[in-house]
Amino acid sequence: MSKPLLGLSMMPEADFVSAILPLLQNNSVDVLEWSFDTFYDVIEPEWLSGLLDFYADNNRLLGHGVYYSLFDARWNERQGIWLKKLKKECANRKYNHITEHFGFMNTENFHQGVPLPVPMHPLTLQIGKDRLKRLQDAVEIPVGVENLAFSFSIDDVKEQGVFLDQLVEDIEGFLILDLHNIYCQSCNFGVSMQEIIKLYPLEKVKEIHLSGGSWQESAYAKKPVRRDTHDDRIPDEIVEMLPEVLSQCQNLEYIVIERLGHTLSAESDKLFFFADFNRVKEIISKSEDRSEDKKVWNRRIGVDSKPVEDMVLYDEQIKLTKMLFDESSVAKVKNEAFQYFKPENWDEEMIMTAQQIIKKWNPY
Repeated sequence: MSKPLLGLSMMPEADFVSAILPLLQNNSVDVLEWSFDTFYDVIEPEWLSGLLDFYADNNRLLGHGVYYSLFDARWNERQGIWLKKLKKECANRKYNHITEHFGFMNTENFHQGVPLPVPMHPLTLQIGKDRLKRLQDAVEIPVGVENLAFSFSIDDVKEQGVFLDQLVEDIEGFLILDLHNIYCQSCNFGVSMQEIIKLYPLEKVKEIHLSGGSWQESAYAKKPVRRDTHDDRIPDEIVEMLPEVLSQCQNLEYIVIERLGHTLSAESDKLFFFADFNRVKEIISKSEDRSEDKKVWNRRIGVDSKPVEDMVLYDEQIKLTKMLFDESSVAKVKNEAFQYFKPENWDEEMIMTAQQIIKKWNPY
């Protein structure tokens, strides 16, 4: 019998390494997750390579992609290059699995992008399945997808679990259930976390992400907007419901805590970080044992030679991103006659939030 392994999302900043060193020294970090594509064109410091290789050699390294973009409606050269680099990365270093984010990023400067949600539609599902199959074709280990924090509407929130379930079906993939992402949706749309969680195929959850975030002042003098900024401690509401979530996710293998590398310089931040880590560790120790008879994964491939594309959706993605970047009025966004996106149903606050996110991370 076994319990989920507890780990950290590895950050290369000196403050982060200094902060987690005590946890590494006392062997508390069972597993590391590494966003490999953030270093595709950067030479790893020797200490970082050594640490990642140590975890890889002990079958304790997870790969988490950031920039592939599963739902770009037009297949582009950078995605092909990304997959070639992934093949090389997996040939050089052993990962237990590879994951990516739900959503699309099609700005020119994609290395500073953030994913935006796509509506559930037969076409968007077909595009996502195609991109995911290409990812699976590039590696010989399981592939999964993480739920997205940002949503334009309550419809996005309610559809995402079903969408993800169907998305990973063809490759026998799995899900990362990011509980802070769920927390953001719960706060921003007034729905309980458990109500949202029950919409997900929990039997497919192999990994859970835990993190903190921040509050953004409302543009409409309403309640503040919750943002997934990974720069603060894990909210008590998430920690308190974690035992219940663990009992519902019977195929869970990993729990990973995320924190941005430059946010742990103050001694108080480190102490809170250690406290969160130890609280989660204790919850895991008290959780029920799981059978070590893991579900047998059968690698499925079968990629069509020609990528699935749709130029109407592609043009809409470009137009939407540009409108958000240009800070078009909320009324103009809501009145735009899109075929696939339904901005007339979007929350005004979330449109304003998307504009701020795009303006910060997606410079043209």
